[in-house]
Amino acid sequence: MTTRLVILDRDGVINQDSDDYIKSLDEWLPYPSAIEAIARLHHAGWRVAIATNQSGIARGYYDEGVLSDMHRHMQSLVHAAGGELAYIAYCPHGPNDGCHCRKPLPGMLHEIRQALCLPSLEGSWMVGDSLRDMQAGEAAGCRQALVMTGKGQRTLDKHPDLASSNMKIFKDLAGFTDWLLDTSSA
Repeated sequence: MTTRLVILDRDGVINQDSDDYIKSLDEWLPYPSAIEAIARLHHAGWRVAIATNQSGIARGYYDEGVLSDMHRHMQSLVHAAGGELAYIAYCPHGPNDGCHCRKPLPGMLHEIRQALCLPSLEGSWMVGDSLRDMQAGEAAGCRQALVMTGKGQRTLDKHPDLASSNMKIFKDLAGFTDWLLDTSSA
């Protein structure tokens, strides 16, 4: 049985990213087409979850309360568009903290699998804009899709071999959603 689950990175996939981190609700600027894409996936019977590295917490740029505000706002936008997020996993650790959740490790993806009571992630998708996202998806047994929003183009420029891998590449989350809904209904 194939799992109908799409796991999304947040910054650069759902909302605009910044090399200076997204540190406040005012800086959290969603891509309207991404919010609509999440709603479309939900309506088509796909569960949508988020796995996001948030090392800005460990770095002291913002706290978990601010992150919670951003996620509540994101959920309200998705809900207003008619969609639902099944689960949000985040890693608050820095790159040198030695945790098991920070992507490229698959800890958050396994957390999502357990929270949603899934036997495996076989058939699920990891959609992101970085090599870390693709590596976490591969390690967890997910199919991978790279979007060109956020740091996607930079990732592809730095790792051109990704284009010849089994990974799919799309302009944005809406493009991935169009393709997935078209191919999964065939």
